[in-house]
Amino acid sequence: MEIVHFNQQQLAARWAISEATLERWRSEGIGPKFLKLCGRVLYRQVDIEAYEESCLATSTKTITPVAHVGGR
Repeated sequence: MEIVHFNQQQLAARWAISEATLERWRSEGIGPKFLKLCGRVLYRQVDIEAYEESCLATSTKTITPVAHVGGR
């Protein structure tokens, strides 16, 4: 199984958010797990999808107070 990686620009485009938001999330410990290799930040697709799955909700009452895709 091939492991697919996204860079910060690709993930920001996927979620239609700014790269600055991803940078802030990393410093605050929010968002998907990431790799930092030789000064480069990479996100594994499996971790992106796991984070997206964790953000799924069936009503506004079930949303936990965590940064969600497209939100703060």
